[in-house]
Amino acid sequence: MKNLSPSQILLVGSLGIVLTSLLTLGVLHLTIARVPFATFIVLPLVLGVISYFLFFLIVRKFINDRLKVLYRSIRKGKITSENDFNFKLSENSIAQAERDTQVWTEEKQKQIVRLQEQAKFRREFLGNLAHELKTPIFSIQGYLLTLLEGGLEDKNVNVMFLERASKATDRMVHLIEDLDLIMKMEVNELPLDVRNFDLKDLVKEIFELLEATAAEKSIALKFEKQYEPIYVTADRAKVSQVFVNLIKNSIAYGNEGGTTTVRFYEVDDSVTIEVSDNGPGIDEKSMKRIFERFYRIEKSRNRNDGGSGLGLSIVKHIIEAHQQTINVRSTEGMGTTFVFTLDATE
Repeated sequence: MKNLSPSQILLVGSLGIVLTSLLTLGVLHLTIARVPFATFIVLPLVLGVISYFLFFLIVRKFINDRLKVLYRSIRKGKITSENDFNFKLSENSIAQAERDTQVWTEEKQKQIVRLQEQAKFRREFLGNLAHELKTPIFSIQGYLLTLLEGGLEDKNVNVMFLERASKATDRMVHLIEDLDLIMKMEVNELPLDVRNFDLKDLVKEIFELLEATAAEKSIALKFEKQYEPIYVTADRAKVSQVFVNLIKNSIAYGNEGGTTTVRFYEVDDSVTIEVSDNGPGIDEKSMKRIFERFYRIEKSRNRNDGGSGLGLSIVKHIIEAHQQTINVRSTEGMGTTFVFTLDATE
């Protein structure tokens, strides 16, 4: 009975009624009065047919009404007419309903997992954001209190503390600007000004911009070799930000006296770019989270040295906005290389 369809179950039940009718007529024929032979044949068959169709209609309506409620829940109320839900007992509808329910349950379970992950991410994000803002806010508060308590009259203190408060304010501004940039990228509100430009010339400008910062740690910024002009089609300002963030990252986490190297590989209609350093490298666990917001590889590092923690996340968003990908490879103790592509100019 377990593997029978509803129609087969009704048929078995109707045959049972036929046999019961035959048995009842036989008992009446032997004990009370003689029953005509035709009655033995016609009456059980009529009762069987009537019971089959009667129960068919009753069971069909019973199951149909309940399955309709189920499917309305699964399909979010999108059943608007009988044509949208045509249940037939002759088809294995119960099994189909079970399969559909199983699929729906699995989808809901996946949604629950995603929502739990998103909730965890939001908690971590808000916690990191609060921590990032807390450091400069407390610094500004301390400097201002010192000035209000008499430091403002001391010429050896007032200018120095105001400059430090200004730097802390700048840090907060940069953090908020980076967050705003990421949010706009995520909702596609940041248009790209795509044009043709020389990639080699752009990187040369970035080297000159960051030369003084690199010199503080005696880090050399260089190309792998002499390159001819390499033209790509992209948003020059956004790509510039990618190089600034990647090279700043290599300087911040690189070894004293190290090297940051940029390489280009032209393949068909694209250009592959590598930004490498010979620093301490990244452990395997951190590699999986390297592009997360606020994530830092060296937890013990002074947060002011490592930037806002949003640089690599911004880089990833910019590259993906260009319909390209970025990857990282690293060996602990040997250095790290970021690799991404851009469309070559035709």
